[in-house]
Amino acid sequence: MSDERPTYTAEEIDAAVQALSDPERFSHAEAIVTHAAPGLQRVLNQALDAGGWFGEAHEKQLARAALDGDPSARIQALRTLVEEEVRLGMMVGVTAGFELARELAARRTETEGDT
Repeated sequence: MSDERPTYTAEEIDAAVQALSDPERFSHAEAIVTHAAPGLQRVLNQALDAGGWFGEAHEKQLARAALDGDPSARIQALRTLVEEEVRLGMMVGVTAGFELARELAARRTETEGDT
């Protein structure tokens, strides 16, 4: 099996993202993700931990946000922290999903090559 992986142009990615706006596209993907959720959660946690995202720096940001004396500043700091965590989780999640799709395609190719 070749280890060459396809690359994609910005136009191809834009078209694929646009195609995802069709709700019908998600029914099978949702079933796959529901099945894979526990394993994917471990992958996400490992990636975030390995990247130091939930280490000492994160705890300092969390404490600073929670303990700010000004309620408006506290809300804004917490909002920013949640937004950053969601964005980071999404990026790691998409990366894991992209690699999962590649792995599944590679295994299917290997299986089809064995027949």
